Amino acid sequence: MRRLRRDAAWVRAAVTALSALMGGGYPAEAYLKLGTTSGGQQLGLRWTTLPIRYFVNEQKLPGIGVAEYRAALDRAFATWQGIDSSTVAFQAAGATSASPQDSDGMTTLGFVARPDLDRVLGSTSFIVDTVTGEIVEAGILFNSVFPWSATAGGESGKYDVESIALHEIGHLAGLGHSALGETELRAGGRRVLAAEAVMFPIAYSPGSTAGRQLRADDIAGMSDIYPGPAFRSDTGSISGRVTMNGQGVFGAHVVAFNPATNALVGNFALNSQGEFAIAGLAPGSYIVRVEPLDDADLTAFFGEGSNVQVNFGVSYLDRLAVVPRGGGAGPYEIRVTPR
Repeated sequence: MRRLRRDAAWVRAAVTALSALMGGGYPAEAYLKLGTTSGGQQLGLRWTTLPIRYFVNEQKLPGIGVAEYRAALDRAFATWQGIDSSTVAFQAAGATSASPQDSDGMTTLGFVARPDLDRVLGSTSFIVDTVTGEIVEAGILFNSVFPWSATAGGESGKYDVESIALHEIGHLAGLGHSALGETELRAGGRRVLAAEAVMFPIAYSPGSTAGRQLRADDIAGMSDIYPGPAFRSDTGSISGRVTMNGQGVFGAHVVAFNPATNALVGNFALNSQGEFAIAGLAPGSYIVRVEPLDDADLTAFFGEGSNVQVNFGVSYLDRLAVVPRGGGAGPYEIRVTPR
């Protein structure tokens, strides 16, 4: 077993740098899920025993009360557990004086002062079985050097505990980052304008509570890892390849848009063949768009040194992808052109 860290799950709005999952592999199903490699094979990370039991460190809270802190965490866990199509479940096991950075057999959430992580609001680390991909222990760290609020309505100039916890709990359960968001470049970094996934890797500005609501991409991803009894039969998928000059395009961002519901669900071309699969889609017709990750920190999505291709233009599937209930649309080939 070894400890993996999913750093910089959210970052300050004024900066762009993010850290990557060490040793990450990329399962080729839906969404960017956290993973590891074993014997040359990619394994998605997941808990095999539910509910996921966790402890809360209530010490060294940065200007917030214990009761409001616990209430914010309770709301975040309940939001994920409330997904009808997923079996993911959590159980509060009590308070602890242990640090979320400890390797002690407990899964712990708590505040730690980490001025060295001056761009990191939250970080989730794991101890995993690298043979099976089972998560056996985890820790969620909130960086107390930043100003925080745990009130139900949020507070101006302070980061929202519930929003950041919701994102980190997504990592805790095995989800990676989503690229479904829009930012604008400002002096010192990027500001989030909108996000269609809680798992988008850049935080809203201080004072915002916009990150408290799960989107279609988050729901599909969590349901894919921990599917409910009808998830596979009630939803469908889109699969295919992204190619440029006949070669696969690794790291291309592929998005399925349902114009009837405005739902967006995305994934990436995750191997050298440019193959992608987007699962968990409600039956219906989808517009499929391919775009490069040319305005993002690539390490938020892929490991250091990954050969992600970004020098191509936006392209679309030349037809609507009609997703059947319990089946798949495709495989399609979507061709992009160099730029």
